[in-house]
Amino acid sequence: MDIQEDISLKKYNTFGIDAKAKFFCEINSIADLKKALSLQGYPTLFILGGGSNMLITKDLENLVLHINLKGIEVVSENKDVAIIKVSAGENWHNMVLWTLDRDYGGLENLSLIPGNTGTAPIQNIGAYGVELKDTFLSCDAMEIATRELKTFTKEECQFGYRDSYFKNEGLGKYIITSVSFKLTKRNHKLNVDYGAIISELQNNGIGNPSIKEVSNAVISIRKSKLPDPKELGNSGSFFKNPVVDKQQFDNFTKLNPTAPFYKVSENEFKIPAGWLIEQCGYKGKRFGDAGVHKNQALVLVNYGNASGAEIIELAENIIDSVSQRFGIMISPEVNIIK
Repeated sequence: MDIQEDISLKKYNTFGIDAKAKFFCEINSIADLKKALSLQGYPTLFILGGGSNMLITKDLENLVLHINLKGIEVVSENKDVAIIKVSAGENWHNMVLWTLDRDYGGLENLSLIPGNTGTAPIQNIGAYGVELKDTFLSCDAMEIATRELKTFTKEECQFGYRDSYFKNEGLGKYIITSVSFKLTKRNHKLNVDYGAIISELQNNGIGNPSIKEVSNAVISIRKSKLPDPKELGNSGSFFKNPVVDKQQFDNFTKLNPTAPFYKVSENEFKIPAGWLIEQCGYKGKRFGDAGVHKNQALVLVNYGNASGAEIIELAENIIDSVSQRFGIMISPEVNIIK
């Protein structure tokens, strides 16, 4: 386990922000992690996974621990379900493909989401009507203060919309080392009613899709809307879709009768943030090397050399514009490092 100094983090974050870490350490085992947490004389820790859900706005005067734990194992299985345990450093999409190759169902709608598995529970990642919590069984996490491993159940993780215990009371206290999922082996429960999945399947002449075909449809849709971070720096959806109560929703739809929405409950309605941003004229706009993607207004992009400060300035301008026009506050889904 080596401690490096003044390391560029450009290749470690999908936005491609060229910030530096004062100290940097790759964590390849639980033993490495325990050793790193016991180091003396270094500044505060910064935990880095796949770098996909973050915007770095400055150089980090921290000891950056890059969690690179690898491994996927089938813990148990019967004719109906399989329990798998995935190390935190495994690439999320590659892990999803691994499950599909074995005809394990449950994660197909979450295909092509960038990042690593260990950070997925923090955000309770979700797409096309499915969230991580739907198949989540538990996760193991090391408490930073004691260097002891603890297993968190689904209930203990307190999952919410792009939210969890690890973003609130547990913030800065734990490092997730592995995640366990309960997946189906037969009688897969498909979720194809959200977004454009049905249309994509129909366009391909598929009426009774397999989980692999659902995954392929999701991949095709995401590729058509979202840029590849390897080609254009981004962090996927930058903003959360706002959820409003019925009174605010009724007022909104009176003024915007054609606006899309999703009913969450009798008193809660989700309005697509991308639509709100597009109505404000930001879709496809570029401000220096910071911009809004041409195909999806939810996605902020780095055209090459944008700084984190320039990206966040654009985000704040968008938030203000949406608030002034619609009276609705949107907020970042991305973790902003200030």
